[in-house]
Amino acid sequence: MTPAFPFSAIVGQEEMKRAMILTAIDPRLGGVLVFGDRGTGKSTAVRALAALLPPITAVRGCPVNAASVEECPDWAGLTEFETEERPTPVIDLPLGVTEDRVTGALDIERALTQGEKAFQPGLLAQANRGYLYIDEVNLLEDHIVDLLLDVAQSGENVVEREGLSIRHPARFVLVGSGNPEEGELRPQLLDRFGLSVEVRSPDDIEERVAVIERRDAFETDPDRFLKKWGREDRSIRDRIGQARATLGAIKRPKSVLRDCARLCVALGADGLRGELTLLRAGRALAAYEGDTTLSRDHLRSVAAMALSHRLRRDPLDEAGSQARVARVVEDVLT
Repeated sequence: MTPAFPFSAIVGQEEMKRAMILTAIDPRLGGVLVFGDRGTGKSTAVRALAALLPPITAVRGCPVNAASVEECPDWAGLTEFETEERPTPVIDLPLGVTEDRVTGALDIERALTQGEKAFQPGLLAQANRGYLYIDEVNLLEDHIVDLLLDVAQSGENVVEREGLSIRHPARFVLVGSGNPEEGELRPQLLDRFGLSVEVRSPDDIEERVAVIERRDAFETDPDRFLKKWGREDRSIRDRIGQARATLGAIKRPKSVLRDCARLCVALGADGLRGELTLLRAGRALAAYEGDTTLSRDHLRSVAAMALSHRLRRDPLDEAGSQARVARVVEDVLT
């Protein structure tokens, strides 16, 4: 199996890497949506981050990566319950995928003739406690989008056929990528992503040369390349682990909560999900940077990724949503 490219060796794309780190610290953020050109390292970054994270402890043989006996569903048919370490799952959701492949399939004939709940787990079961990656998410079929919205909201996958019902946990970090020029994303799914970033092919010649050099070195001698970048990856892993441990202790002054609300009102963001995401992203960043109190500086750093995809369209403003957020942040957080 080909090892993942080291996360710390990815050239540039700092905003995308920061967003993915924040979702690793606090999965409640709701995932990351990455807009941009093809070949800019989106899928590489997802797999690199998952490989960098500590392995998960799961019940051996459990198809939903359950952490304990109680969480492993009875339809799995396990008679012995031992735990093992597994890499953090990263599951691809391909375009054109069928609903049964996503949710899993019930064997109705076996259920009727033998009285057994025979269930073939789908991609949602495999992604539990990991990452679900959707390339070209804006081209995903509507009924699959609706299904993902329901599961992302509840954290549980429910399959019902002919009066039979199967349930299992399905909690994952949703990462989607797409090119806005190839189709728009439904507002319901757009709002479900906690963070969004835009990536572009680098214009700087030296940066492009660095990308080529590192990729070529990785493909030529992956063991040597992984050893070279291993220390920096371990440093990021340790910082993520420490941030997870201290996240709940980060103080959030009332003034900062008021800043969150003022930003969202000034931007005209619908609902309250923007404030909650801004708060969670800022707190995750504070924990990652080793701070004990959430501040305006943290909000400034995450405002664009937390709010830019929640804005109503302004046909008279050609600057783009990230520029609009930057202007309002400058006006409000002075």
